[in-house]
Amino acid sequence: MKGKIPKAIRPEEFKRLIQQVPTKDLIARISFLLAYGSGMRISEVLRCQREHFKGNTIFIPESKYGVERIVPIPKGWRDYFIKELPLKITIRTLQRRFDKYKKKAKFPDYYTFHSLRHGFATRLLEAGTPINQVQVLLGHSNISTTSIYIKANPIDAIKSYEELF
Repeated sequence: MKGKIPKAIRPEEFKRLIQQVPTKDLIARISFLLAYGSGMRISEVLRCQREHFKGNTIFIPESKYGVERIVPIPKGWRDYFIKELPLKITIRTLQRRFDKYKKKAKFPDYYTFHSLRHGFATRLLEAGTPINQVQVLLGHSNISTTSIYIKANPIDAIKSYEELF
């Protein structure tokens, strides 16, 4: 699948995934929630520290390409999760854990940990969040990277046109 965009995990699928994760597996629960609910990359999840939490946001001091950004604390975050940070797991082990739970949730093989981040972006755009705001939350330097998430629908385009004119 090299070079292809991973599919976005839908809200009902995320719920199914989390249902497969035992309550005691806090590392999986926290990491999946941060990726899906805040749009964090796997490396950002693993570098996340307690002091990065400020109010209702998470400060990401060094994301991909050294860019700093702020993301929302995800819905479903629990105060007791913070004491688990930083998460003590390697990227590869976390990817394997995701693969284990995705199989239990009966997800297709093409889903990856990064599909959680894609789910975050897709949900924002489908809810009407302006693309430039999604770009900022994802930490993309170029809007064309963010535009991958936009699915052009001719019926929506005509409806928008009719509403304007």
